[in-house]
Amino acid sequence: MRDAPDMTASPDFEEVRRTHLNHTLRRVAEGDQQAFSDFYTLTASRVFAVIVRMIHDDGEAEDVLQEVYTNAWRRADSFDPDRGSAMTWLLTLARNRTIDRMRQHREAPLDEDAAAQIEDEAPTPQDAVQWSEERRRLEQCLAALDPQQGGAVREAFFSGATYSELAQRLRVPLGTMKSWIRRSLLQLKLCLER
Repeated sequence: MRDAPDMTASPDFEEVRRTHLNHTLRRVAEGDQQAFSDFYTLTASRVFAVIVRMIHDDGEAEDVLQEVYTNAWRRADSFDPDRGSAMTWLLTLARNRTIDRMRQHREAPLDEDAAAQIEDEAPTPQDAVQWSEERRRLEQCLAALDPQQGGAVREAFFSGATYSELAQRLRVPLGTMKSWIRRSLLQLKLCLER
C-alpha cells in the first residue's frame, strides 16, 4: 500500500494542477515531446472517461482518444489560457471529435437537441474570474511556505511521489517528510481560508 498524501481532494491542488497543465500545454505548443508525454499521462484517463461516457464503446473511445491527442499535438498553439484551462481546451477537442465520430457512425444524424444534451464542461466567465483569483491566492500561499517544504508539496502533487520517495530524494527521515507535508497542507488550508 502506498503512503502517498491525499492531495487530490483539495481545491488548492486542483488549482496547482490546472496551472501545471496550462504550462505543460504551452510547452507542447513549442514542440516539446516530453511535455506532450507528460500532458497525456496527466489527462488521458479523464478524457477517455468523457469519450466513453458519450459513445459507450471502449474500442471506439480508444480510437477517438488517439485522434484527440493527435489533434491536440497539432493544435496546441491555439490554446489560450485566458479563455480557459488546458483541461477545458482538451475536453472541448474531445467532445467535438466524439460528436463528429457519432455523426459519422449513426444511421440517423445527431440532431441539435441530442447534441445539446451532451454536457459542456467549458468554464463560464464567472468561473474564469474565480479561478484567476484562486490561482493568485494559491500562488501567494505556496510562496509563504518554507522553500524546502513547499518544494516537497509541489513534487508530491506533480510527480505523485510517495512520502518514502520524497524522503529519499530530499534525504530526510520518513517521519520528517510526513510532518512537512501535513504541516504544509494545513498552512495552505489556513492561508486560503483567510
